[in-house]
Amino acid sequence: MELGLNGKVAVITGASKGIGFATAKRLAAEGAEVVICARTASALEEAAKDILNETGKEVVTIVADVTKEEDCQHVIDTTVKHFGQLHILINNAGTSAAHSFLEVDTDYWKNDLDLKLFGAIYTAKAAIPHMERAGGGAIVNVTAVLGKTPPASSLPTTVSRAAGMALTNAMSKDLGSMNIRVNTVCIGFIRSAQIERMWQTKFPELTWEEYSRKVGKSIPLGRIGETEEAANVITFLVSDAASYVSGTSINIDGGSAPAL
Repeated sequence: MELGLNGKVAVITGASKGIGFATAKRLAAEGAEVVICARTASALEEAAKDILNETGKEVVTIVADVTKEEDCQHVIDTTVKHFGQLHILINNAGTSAAHSFLEVDTDYWKNDLDLKLFGAIYTAKAAIPHMERAGGGAIVNVTAVLGKTPPASSLPTTVSRAAGMALTNAMSKDLGSMNIRVNTVCIGFIRSAQIERMWQTKFPELTWEEYSRKVGKSIPLGRIGETEEAANVITFLVSDAASYVSGTSINIDGGSAPAL
């Protein structure tokens, strides 16, 4: 399948590791010009080196805190100054934060919403004028399946992610006339540094595949997902192959979510 990504310019937030890193690598392999940003310079440099080694493609790194609107503007301005245009934005920055309602204080609520919701708003607002000038573009907001059916002690993440889903749908309606598509991927149990630490701490005698199957017994596909599997879906959504897909959410969870 021809994805039409060669020469397209993409910005990915939270891209020094995990799903953001895997997506940057996949886009680079498809010929896109990629800008990755995160808060730690050393992690970005290591990610860029790995992408270059695996794909032969250099990526641009920008240190940024997406909770700050001026940082988000700087990322987009620097990208356009470097490449002259912008076509793709992937709002991936986020952390896992799951507590009961009474455990979450006001500052924690604000910090989580700033990172996962306002970070996406700030970068999108900065990016949209450039996408419009380019004749269109694609935005993917990375959210979570638990935002659709929040369980107990899943705050503030599930609220922030649910807001991200609503933002996605509303943006798709407002931006469609500019040929800007907006979608969200809802992440389930995907391999991460946090999950790997749990594996190495609790079950060091197991291989990753054994641990994945053990933990994945409650998942219909029977295992933990890999970051590359999420990256493949995101790459499709920002590609020309998904040119008539907008305003939707796609679960990447091995079939575990009780809601579409």
